[in-house]
Amino acid sequence: MLLVASTIFLGTSDATSKYLSKTLPAVEIAWIRFLIFALIMLPAMMPVSPLFALRTRRPMLQVVRAIALLASSLLFISGLRFLPIAEASATSFVSPLFVTALSIAFLGENVGLRRWLATAGGLVGVLIVLRPGTSAFHAAAFFPVASAFAWASCLIMTRMMSGQERAMVTMTYSSIVGFAILCLMVPTVWVTPTWHDILFGTIVGVASTAGQWIVVLAFRYADASVLAPFSYVQLLWVTLLGFVIFGEVPDAWTITGAAVIVSSGVYTAYRERVRHSQLAALAAARSPNP
Repeated sequence: MLLVASTIFLGTSDATSKYLSKTLPAVEIAWIRFLIFALIMLPAMMPVSPLFALRTRRPMLQVVRAIALLASSLLFISGLRFLPIAEASATSFVSPLFVTALSIAFLGENVGLRRWLATAGGLVGVLIVLRPGTSAFHAAAFFPVASAFAWASCLIMTRMMSGQERAMVTMTYSSIVGFAILCLMVPTVWVTPTWHDILFGTIVGVASTAGQWIVVLAFRYADASVLAPFSYVQLLWVTLLGFVIFGEVPDAWTITGAAVIVSSGVYTAYRERVRHSQLAALAAARSPNP
């Protein structure tokens, strides 16, 4: 239920970002988003606060992870300006498949044939949605794909720090690094926002921060392999919001491709769960009887 709740907040953030992209550049939307993020995390940045969370064992990895998170956000918002929200969101959900590939190089995991086939199936789903080589293809479609890769990199680095860093520390570094980089970038594209833009930018920041925080809470109570399939509920919300706000109706190709991507992701999560169960059973078999 926590993860499903997070998809409502994250979907709202995506829809509001697309709405703002009509009047503000992607960098400025991301800047407002990270400004709100940093303000929410401000108590964790103060040494006198009981929530202080800047002590880290992996400072470089925290910074690189924060950059990957920022890149994912910027690339996705850039794509939203040109693409229907359902298409952009469906494409971005290829990230679990990138995680499968990256886990081999950076986590030393063994990936079996069935998971590779599921990964290939997900990529086929992306091709169905994007339809390269046809008149329906838009070059901006590469933005959500690149965003998915950046987000997958972020997840891999989160796994690398698992058990070493508190969630509060990771969230705090993400807000500081992202906001600092965007402060250097935003003057080059600055457009003076109206009060209307500021209001909706605040909604983006609050909704995205709340969504991320609820995801962190959800992962305290269940394994990633259990939760992963429920994240696809976000596709339903963004499709509904896209229809209500922008009058966008996903075509048959987008629906078919999204179904293939979701099926591949769910099967990948299932195989992950099976693998963890097998490892747990093997560990139990090797341990001496009490």
